[in-house]
Amino acid sequence: MFAIPVRLIGPYRAPAPAALSRSFISARYGLRAQGLCLAIAALAFQAHAQNQLGFEQAIRLAETRSRQLGAQTSAAASARAMAAAAAQRPDPTLKLGVNNLPVDGPDRFSLTRDFMTMQSVGVMQEFTREDKRLARSRRFESEAQASEAARALALANLQRDTATAWLDCFYLTRMLDLLAAQGREAPLQVEAAEAAYRGGKGAQADVFAARTMAVQIEDRLAQVRRQLSVARTQLARWIGDAAQVPLPPVPPDLRHLPDHADLENEVQKHPDIVLMARQEDMAQADADAAQANKRADWSVELMLNHRGPAYSNMVSLNVAVPLQWDQANRQDRELVAKLATADQIRAQREEATREHIAQIEGLHQTWQSHRERLARYDASLLPLAAQRTEAALAAYRGGTGTLASVLEARRAVIDTQLERLRLEMDAAQAWAQLAYLIPASDDTPAPHP
Repeated sequence: MFAIPVRLIGPYRAPAPAALSRSFISARYGLRAQGLCLAIAALAFQAHAQNQLGFEQAIRLAETRSRQLGAQTSAAASARAMAAAAAQRPDPTLKLGVNNLPVDGPDRFSLTRDFMTMQSVGVMQEFTREDKRLARSRRFESEAQASEAARALALANLQRDTATAWLDCFYLTRMLDLLAAQGREAPLQVEAAEAAYRGGKGAQADVFAARTMAVQIEDRLAQVRRQLSVARTQLARWIGDAAQVPLPPVPPDLRHLPDHADLENEVQKHPDIVLMARQEDMAQADADAAQANKRADWSVELMLNHRGPAYSNMVSLNVAVPLQWDQANRQDRELVAKLATADQIRAQREEATREHIAQIEGLHQTWQSHRERLARYDASLLPLAAQRTEAALAAYRGGTGTLASVLEARRAVIDTQLERLRLEMDAAQAWAQLAYLIPASDDTPAPHP
């Protein structure tokens, strides 16, 4: 007879390892600051290459490496600069010219002999009305706010995707460790079955059953290795080579979430909804500018005309006014189009709000269900699987059971342990989706209840 060791894997309670340095996370996301962050992150990674890649550190490293955040910051700065420029009056226009210059006869190409010939210098200024200039400025300011909202959306997606990839790597690593431990035991079980068969104490079917179980464990190992490789590749998309650094033995505490009691108001802070609200502001600003364009701007021109010494100099004053003779088909239609665009974006935002509310409620229900199922696994299913294995072993030692029943019970234990890990991984993914609905500020730690 032989003993088959049983290891049940439940929630870890080991103390957390020492956290890696976070000295690089205080940098801002301007273009120069981003380069500084990358340099500091590289130094931090080299200094801690032999340590572990923590959950929050992975998220901070992803923020540091992101170019999308810097691009949106630059877009906001560009729009604000344009807002300041749009609020100003147009530049005056300097006009130089020669009028009524003879091209034939005795006075041809003379600037002084013909009384009609004049050398002109003038200045023309368009007086754009203040409400029109302010409408154009507000439009660019709305664009800047939309870029900031797009940055917040990109940050939330980055934090969520990095958290999900890290958690996938963590739980797949635990699955790999579990199967690797079983894989090391499988040859011993095969040897024991063969020895029992040779000694006349076991059946040949027991040998085949032990070999089958060893091959099945090896096949599962290959499958989990592939999944882990894919997960690390996805994590490397966000944090680069640091994805190959070992992970700590315990995950972050995923038992709590921000309060979503007032879900409808909470959704209004979602970056996707905020971005659509800013786009609606842009469309409304375009409509305001179109409304202001229904009143034409005037231009004033002052010109000094210099003639020959025998003639008097002259001054001209001109006023130009665009004639909006077909407002119904030009300015009015442009205004209608801008207002329709604003209505379209508003309707899309309301529809997106309803969709996000349904998604959040579904994710929260999924997370709660997974937590309840995990408690059931810990309280009942795992202990029952262990007791079944012990009973099968006792029967086998007493000569009343078979090795096949022991191996079947052992397989059930492994399946239950793997199923619990997968359930815990699904719960962690739902947690990441909910925890990063609204991005953590660049200067504050990532959500860690």
